[in-house]
Amino acid sequence: MKFGFNAPTAGPLCGAADITRIAIAGESLGYDYLTFSDHVVIPKDISTKYPYSDTGEFPSGAGGARHEQLIEVAYIAAKTTRIRLVTSVMVVPHRPALLAAKQLSTIDVLSGGRLTLGIGAGWLKEEIEALGSPYAERGAVTDEYLAAFRELWTAKSPSFAGKYVAFDNFDFEPKPIQQPGPPIWVGGESGPALRRTARIGDAWYPIGTNPSFPLDSLKRLDAGIAKLRKLTTEAGRDPAAVTVAYRIQKYGPTVPATAGDGERRLFAGTPTDIITDLRALHSLGVSHVDVGFSAQTTDGAIAELKAFRDAVISRV
Repeated sequence: MKFGFNAPTAGPLCGAADITRIAIAGESLGYDYLTFSDHVVIPKDISTKYPYSDTGEFPSGAGGARHEQLIEVAYIAAKTTRIRLVTSVMVVPHRPALLAAKQLSTIDVLSGGRLTLGIGAGWLKEEIEALGSPYAERGAVTDEYLAAFRELWTAKSPSFAGKYVAFDNFDFEPKPIQQPGPPIWVGGESGPALRRTARIGDAWYPIGTNPSFPLDSLKRLDAGIAKLRKLTTEAGRDPAAVTVAYRIQKYGPTVPATAGDGERRLFAGTPTDIITDLRALHSLGVSHVDVGFSAQTTDGAIAELKAFRDAVISRV
């Protein structure tokens, strides 16, 4: 099992010195990957329901300084040597398809093939529309852009004719080091996200705490993975070719002990409890797990990463 953690893209630790120290420390501690979130702008008035809170409200303090995702990924790539770089997730409709494909290919080349492309269709209507993409068609835009990426990354003379993007008669170089492109982790917990994973994903990348599609107990996650396997088979692919990467927002004794279905809530309790959960997830086919940290200082964040490594990762 591989372990990752989130790199600050916003908030008090997003300064260049802070994110550099945290990324280098995580790499030296043996973490396998870093994750980077994606918002270009945060609207002052948000009508869309945020998927990952019980109230539907976007987290307080989400405004203020916030880096552009892919530029931060490239910056951290230059500061590290081994750790993988995961977009968590890149909202595909945020960027024009050709530009995004070029940015991603460039990052993969300059990082030595360390990019993993976590993707999603997005949820924040006001942001997606401000960036010039049709919110109601974001799923179709996402699917078409991903197909265009693959064409650009693999074809000697790329050509594509779609509703949202079309191109022909030009060169696209360099191609990504990883072929046929960086691994694609499909974020989201809904039916469309599962079907997208089954069709084109290298991994399903859910968060367990979506109130509309909760995956916060072993029983619920097992059912979700079983559904993914069925859909993958129906899509004509080998279910074994699609792994699962699971994102943990909170862990430890402050997490409620019981999930909404009455079962044990994953990652609640002591380090021993969390180790038991991780072993159970591995038996279900989960290959990657990433965590966040709550510290508001760089030293505190590094201390949390070290404590989780020593108490949990080293004992799994």
